[in-house]
Amino acid sequence: EAALVKKQQGYYNFLHGIMVSQDNVNEAERYFKKAVSLGLSMDHDMAMAKLNLAGIAFSKRRKQEATKLLAEAQKLDKQGMLTEQIKMMKQNMKQAQMPKQHYGQGGSLRAQKRRSR
Repeated sequence: EAALVKKQQGYYNFLHGIMVSQDNVNEAERYFKKAVSLGLSMDHDMAMAKLNLAGIAFSKRRKQEATKLLAEAQKLDKQGMLTEQIKMMKQNMKQAQMPKQHYGQGGSLRAQKRRSR
């Protein structure tokens, strides 16, 4: 890694983050953050890194950070390559913040019958 140019180090960390993201979210977050700080030459790669960071932040219940990263990713995605993924992430975030709906009394049928006596 030390022999690489700064941008190459960014891509090294970006790819490493993608590789470990399935197994270790904390490690992936570290690699993606390092990739973003070192810089990536392609806007859509930077958008992808920020989208991944947004997903990680959201999974760790850091909604404000996730929203900010998602907006940054959307701004960087000039070709619209990540439009669907960004839209899905926004929907997931919206669903997660909605309160759970409780219809009727709920509970088991036996409990409902007891209440009606």
